[in-house]
This record gives sequence, C-alpha cells and structure tokens, in this order.
Amino acid sequence: MREARVNRRSVLLGGLAVGAAAFPMINRGSFALAATSRRTYSARTIKLVRESLVIDMLAPLKLDFDPKFYDQPFSAADLADYKASGITGFHHSVGMGGPGAKEQALEYLATYQGWVGRQADHFTLVGTAQDLDRAKAEGKFAIIMGIQNAEHFEKPEDVQTFYRAGLRCSQLTYNSQNLIGAGSTDRVDGGVSDFGEAIIKEMNKVGMLIDTSHCGEKTTLDAIELSPKAIAITHSNCKALNPHPRNKSDEVIRKLAAKGGVMGVTGVRMFVKDRDPTTVSDLADHIDHVVKLVGVEHVGIGSDADLNGYDDMKPDQYKALKASYKASYAFRDKIDIDGFDHPRKVFDLTEELVRRGYSDSSIKLVLGGNFRRLLGATWA
Repeated sequence: MREARVNRRSVLLGGLAVGAAAFPMINRGSFALAATSRRTYSARTIKLVRESLVIDMLAPLKLDFDPKFYDQPFSAADLADYKASGITGFHHSVGMGGPGAKEQALEYLATYQGWVGRQADHFTLVGTAQDLDRAKAEGKFAIIMGIQNAEHFEKPEDVQTFYRAGLRCSQLTYNSQNLIGAGSTDRVDGGVSDFGEAIIKEMNKVGMLIDTSHCGEKTTLDAIELSPKAIAITHSNCKALNPHPRNKSDEVIRKLAAKGGVMGVTGVRMFVKDRDPTTVSDLADHIDHVVKLVGVEHVGIGSDADLNGYDDMKPDQYKALKASYKASYAFRDKIDIDGFDHPRKVFDLTEELVRRGYSDSSIKLVLGGNFRRLLGATWA
C-alpha cells in the first residue's frame, strides 16, 4: 500500500524460522516463541511455520520514512523480531512515480541493495527462486526487490536495464493512470495500452514478475490475458467479501488462477472488512474464498506491512501516509487488523488455518509454497 518518495523511505528485511530450542513449553500443547512472550501457539503451528518456506508476497521492511534509517544496520532488537517472525522471504516493494520516476527507482535499488549487502551475515538478495531455498537453509532473510508501479520503464528496453539492476517484480500501475494502464482508484479504466503490451512482453522475456495489485479491473484482466506467463496479485483481497476499490473480483481471481497465478491476501483493515472489529479470522475468510473459488494452489500472504504494521508508525508519518490517498481508500482509525499487527503474526494466521481444518500441506502452500512455485516458473 505504501507510497512515498525514495528519499523519505526506510526499509529492511525479514526473518527465518527459529530453532526448536527457542520454543519453551508454557502449558500442555502450547508454546511461546521466546521466554518473555505472552503469545502461545500449538506445537503443530510452530512446527508448520518452522518447516515451511514462508514468503510474504509484499512486505516493506520497515515503515519509517526517515532517510537516515538506512544509514545504520538493523538493531539487535529488530533482528530478534525478524528471527522470531518465521518468515524467510520478503518482497520488499515500494510505491513511486511521477517526474523523475526512473531516477527515483535506480536510487532506490542502489540504496537498499547496498544496505542489504552490508548486512550479509543476516540478509541475502534474491535473483532466482533457488536463492530463497538457500536462504532458508542458511537461516538468512531473503529480499526480493520490487516496485509498486512501472513509470520507471520509459521505453521497453528499460525492463532489461532494471532487471540487471536487481528488480525482480514490478506492478504495472499504482492507484492512478500511467502510460501502461489504469489504477484501482481511477474513475475510468481503459485497460492496458499498446505501450503497456510492449512492457508486458519485455517483462516476460527477461523473467520479471508482473504484479497487478493496484491496477484497475480491466487493466488487470488485460494483463492476465496478454502475459503468456502467470502473473501475481501480491497484496489484495476479495471484492466478493468487501467491495473496496483495491480488492479483486471473482472474475479476476478465476482468470489469474487459470493461468497459474497467485494472489496474496493482505492484513490492511479497510481491504479486509468495511467495519469493526476486523480480525485474523476475517483475513482467513479471504483465504477461504480464494480456496473455494479456484483452489488452495493460488493463494498466499501479502501482508502489505512491516512486522509491526502501520499503526506503530511515528505519528507525523502516519498522518501524512493517510493524507496521501484518495477518499475512496476509506481509512478508519486503525490500518492494521487485530492480531496481525506484531512480528509473530504468521503464527496467528497459521493457528487460524489449523483451527479451520486446513491440512499441513495446504498451509505450507499458503505460507509460501505457491509463491515459490510461481517465482520458479516466472524467473526460469
């Protein structure tokens, strides 16, 4: 969801499953992730998260716009949170565009990949799907570099340039019209342009994942049809459950799945439900809807937040963030949903899926297996 200029951004990275010794028993069948944790989870949930390749399909690494953020490495406390999160792969993607979009994007890639590289003991950049597997085995946090727009592609040849610079996923549009197509909050959606078709062709050619999370309905449907490879909707929810402009229709979800694509459901309150309370159970309803509609092989998690969520941002930044979107976003007092606003949120969601009767194999697909499959096919 986030949109801000690169020089206001902060970021970084995700975590890997914690070793068994970090799970002291609290009571019969319930365990805490650390001796000081008040949250307890079933042994089955802890085992599932620890064994799975967990990938957050959209996870800005730190919700802090202070440009000084990336001058220093993560603190010991931050690293502890990431290690406890159970997450291996983070699709770190930000929104940018407007005049100078190409220069912004290049600066962003250079800045954050340098930041990751200087913390190589903990983090690794992702160029291929196998890099995710290696990160899991080595206990590192794997970072997929993305951008939530495509205005940095001034000509089709720029796709190759950005791929070589480390970009592995790009949304076609943000919320508003660009030369490629329409955004989700535009009044009119004319679909993918001729220029957009050329960009889609080049993204398929080099092996860059196409994302249509913020695209309008017709632009999304056109992208699915025009792309010979499967695409992703990395962070959205189901319009059938909540008719928010950022959510996707059943038609889109069916056509996405028919091509082999994957949709990541978000924990953004107003996308999940149009009234309070809004909880992890409501988030799981969106997973259920996709599963019933097209099968468990086409859904994942795209939290659209860092480990602690939006509501823990600095007050001035939080106010500015809300003010930067159209009224149709329908912000309420809180942006995060209850129970999905802390570093161990993946465990809470897993516990809910266990409660709903999902099998271990299905839960592993939702936690990251589906997105790993898609990346392996797209980046091949």
